[in-house]
Amino acid sequence: QVQLVESGGGLVQPGGSLRLSCAVSGGMFSFNAMAWYRQAPGQERELVAGIGSVATSELTNYADSVQGRFTISRDNAKNTVYLQMDRLKPEDTGIYYCNRRTGDWNWGQGTQVTVSS
Repeated sequence: QVQLVESGGGLVQPGGSLRLSCAVSGGMFSFNAMAWYRQAPGQERELVAGIGSVATSELTNYADSVQGRFTISRDNAKNTVYLQMDRLKPEDTGIYYCNRRTGDWNWGQGTQVTVSS
């Protein structure tokens, strides 16, 4: 059974930065393309960043709303995927989750990100 444990969220002022981590256990992490998703209050969960598997990890994609501000990366030795978030905006507020790119692993608890002054 795959377990996803997100961490690194918190309260940050607009313009600030956070680095999220997601530790993955129980799945073939290296062979899966991974992604970060977020769910804002009252909205559907949306994909914000994706990264290829170990064979294609140079391939990344981002939602238009975060392009140029967020950076996804992975450490296959640690079974961990990261999301560096810079120049944060209030509209980035939400719960952030990781999953594989197909989104069909069981979801973790997520980590809350609040951008507010």
